[in-house]
Amino acid sequence: MFRTKRSGLVRRLWRSRAPVEGDGDADTGTRGGGNAGCCLGKPGASKPNPGTEAELKALTYSILKKIKEKQLEVLLQAVESRGGARSPCLLLPGKADARLGQQSLPLPLLLYKVFRWPDLRHSSELKRLSCCESYGKINPELVCCNPHHMSRLCELESPPPPYSRYPTDFLKPPDSPGSVPASTETGGTAYSAPMGFSDSLALQERGEQPHWCVVAYWEEKTRVGRLYSVQEPSLDIFYDLPQGTGFCLGQLASDNKSQLVQMVRAKIGYGIQLSREPDGVWVYNRSCYPIFIKSATLDNPDSRTLLVHKVFPGFSIKAFDFEKAGSLQRPNDHEFSQQPRTGFTVQISFVKGWGQCYTRQFISSCPCWLEVIFNNR
Repeated sequence: MFRTKRSGLVRRLWRSRAPVEGDGDADTGTRGGGNAGCCLGKPGASKPNPGTEAELKALTYSILKKIKEKQLEVLLQAVESRGGARSPCLLLPGKADARLGQQSLPLPLLLYKVFRWPDLRHSSELKRLSCCESYGKINPELVCCNPHHMSRLCELESPPPPYSRYPTDFLKPPDSPGSVPASTETGGTAYSAPMGFSDSLALQERGEQPHWCVVAYWEEKTRVGRLYSVQEPSLDIFYDLPQGTGFCLGQLASDNKSQLVQMVRAKIGYGIQLSREPDGVWVYNRSCYPIFIKSATLDNPDSRTLLVHKVFPGFSIKAFDFEKAGSLQRPNDHEFSQQPRTGFTVQISFVKGWGQCYTRQFISSCPCWLEVIFNNR
């Protein structure tokens, strides 16, 4: 039977659809267990019955066959690389609807469900990535339907579970006896936030382009490589990313022989995307495993403890709010008067969490983690 190129692309796309729970091919690293994470409204996707699956396949085929071949190639590139390869926007009519059973779905939502999140229910659960042409546009006639130009919103738990509590007592000034030391590149001992920021201040003193943050990569208590100064609005931080540009952790020379560190390092994969946007700084988890984040602006200003938040693959979280951080600097606040950059630092651990629920009480015990220090000048 004669088969066209278009029908071949459609078949490849259907084979590359997002697996649902129970398929056997589903990546367990992308699933959350229990209520341990901060991403709520994420029920486990149940395997559809054969009738529903057949109807979804027929609907998807009919829609894809109406899309131009070049657009199908764009979609296939994004889907098969799982967002690892740079793919342009897939601009399609945003107001077109598709009917699945008794449910009417906008065309973009259907494609997001098929190729990324089978449990997706509403567009309000999504956040468009800043790299997308449709970012910030309201009701355009053509909207980007590239599934990998979108992320799921991470909703914070309220009230937070007690196991994720992280005591602010640990955030002590550098001369406190309880502070945790970290090895420097010269073999001496320093303390994470002040040591990290000193390098970034040197960049400013040399008259280099102003940066909005600097990033330090750590393996347990040892900082690996120098600080990465960020001037561009967004930054990819990864270990192995096709066509990747940004902060490549795989290129850093590390002497750590720990099997756990090496295992976690290999799981960083596509890593995260850090982007400064009008409402704050967002972190998008591009990897296949959860990341864990602690930030002063994610919690109640009156709280005596900071929380460690779990962010699942494919989800985004607003990790830092400059306006909120400024309001945290109260004149009578001992913590900020002694160490004013505490509120301008975000810590991110790959794969492994820390806190009272884990064997690791402090992030300095995590195999691979980042310290993001924001410029508050």
